[in-house]
Order: sequence, then C-alpha cells, then structure tokens
Amino acid sequence: MTDPTARPAAIDRSYPLLSVNVGAAREGRFKGKPAKSGIYKERSAAAVTVHAGGLAGDEQADTVNHGGPDKAVCAYPYRHYAFWEEKLGKTLEFGAFGENFTIDEVAESEVCIGDVFKIGEVALQISQPRIPCWKLAMKWGADELPAMVRDTGKSGFYFRVLSPGVVQPGELVLVSRDPAGVTVDEANAVMHRGKEDRPGILRLLAVEALADSWRDTLTARVSRLEASR
Repeated sequence: MTDPTARPAAIDRSYPLLSVNVGAAREGRFKGKPAKSGIYKERSAAAVTVHAGGLAGDEQADTVNHGGPDKAVCAYPYRHYAFWEEKLGKTLEFGAFGENFTIDEVAESEVCIGDVFKIGEVALQISQPRIPCWKLAMKWGADELPAMVRDTGKSGFYFRVLSPGVVQPGELVLVSRDPAGVTVDEANAVMHRGKEDRPGILRLLAVEALADSWRDTLTARVSRLEASR
C-alpha cells in the first residue's frame, strides 16, 4: 500500500462537480440476449433531490447489486475521460460510465473510504470503490472494458448520503478525512490483487465506513486465510 502521509488532498479542498446524471432503466442487449440496465445516465438540466436511497429520477434495474444506502450515489473522475476516449475511440458525454456525479480534479489515489464531502445542504461519505460489471461492456460494445476498468484502477467510487437535499453542479468540499486514511485506490488493490494480503485486508476492515457488502466479502476472506494457516 502507498504511504498515507503522501496524499495531497486536505480538509476543505473542493472538487468541481461538473454534472449530475440520472436515468431510467432501459432495455438493451448483451451477448445476443435482452438485458435491462440503469447504466444509461444523462446530464440533468435541473437541480436533483438526493436522498438515502439515491437520486430522484434515477433508476437501477438490478437492485441486488446496484443502489441501496451504501451505493446511493455513483461518482466518477472526469480526469479519466480522455484515457477512455482514446481506448474506446469515442467521444464521451457526462455520465458515460453510468455515474451520477462526474467530478473533476479527483482521483482514486487522493480520496479515502470514509471521507465526508458537502455540496450545499447535501453531505456524502465514500463507502467503497465501484466494481465494474458487464453492463459497461453492454453500453460501449466492449467486452474487455470491465476488466480494463478494474485493472487500471480507474473505477470511481460510491457515496452514501449522510444528509439529504438538492444538488446541482458546483463545488464538492472535503470536510472530513477518515482517520484510517485508506484510499479508494488501496481498497481496489486489496479487493482485486491482494487476496492474500491479510494486513491490508485487516486495515481496510478497520474502516468503520466501509460498505457492508465489502465487509462481508473481506471478513470471509480473512476467515479462509486463517483456516489455511
């Protein structure tokens, strides 16, 4: 894991929220079969109400693996767009990765699980990295895309909603840094590449704000590692 003291983000740093994106679930096709997904987000021209379950006007087709309090708001760094435009050979509009918030000047290595942000009256807390799934492949016609997102670490992340309200593009302000200091990037590394990294797993499990689904997965992983010792 990287050195926690080397992270540049400081309390009261702000990040431009470029776009708030919502969309109803749509019918599509994947590998020749019909498939419904809420990955097709579009920029909202009006302010959007944010509540504990997500954004007004937004919809998830798979409510088991998407949405819910720990994954109420999906965020993606705008700085990755140029990389993916080159890889995909396409111009990307806001919401291209199915995210609700397109945020500038942020990266997975600079923010931590448990960090709290405010924009207007809305308070949000990072709960986990986003794990890419086949719906990204369906949207862009690129079967390899979910694996590329995972392997590059350009995953984005999820917020839970601490205080509801109305949101529109503006400044997303970091108001509280989680004391454990485990970045989204480090959490990705533990989940996807550090399956036998017991100290790393335990450090991530010590983050109180970690999403329940991640906690369950990592707790089971620790149990397997201990059983094999």
